[in-house]
Amino acid sequence: MSRVTTRRLTRGDGDHARAMFATMAAAIDEPAEPLSDDQVDRLLCSDSFWAVAAFSGDRVVGGITAHTIPMTRSPSAELFVYDLAVHGDFRRQGIGRQLVVTLRAQAAETGITEVFVPADEDDDEALAFYRSLAGQESPVRIFAWDAAPGER
Repeated sequence: MSRVTTRRLTRGDGDHARAMFATMAAAIDEPAEPLSDDQVDRLLCSDSFWAVAAFSGDRVVGGITAHTIPMTRSPSAELFVYDLAVHGDFRRQGIGRQLVVTLRAQAAETGITEVFVPADEDDDEALAFYRSLAGQESPVRIFAWDAAPGER
């Protein structure tokens, strides 16, 4: 196994971002639409979007995405982890942990003091992983709506 490195993707990392997004979609087994160059550039140029990729040599083997959420009760912000995935051939090697550690350290450098992630109640693998990182579990339900309100 080659040494795995992690780094936050920024402007100019469009090819790595596309590889990371494709790796994540495949690992999570979710459909993904192609993103335009403009959309990828907007994401990577935004200070509020975080994309940390894991590399084995030049190959992207995993990643974590997150979004900064400014708070309204203080001048602080929290970081919402949206996706985390590692290519199947590279799982169980500490890469997911390395991605979370990198994200948390970089977030702390910017003054963010809290990082959180939702996990489906029936996703035993994700729950076990986040518990292994000593995250504090919260009993929360997430509700979702379509953007356009409908009549019922």
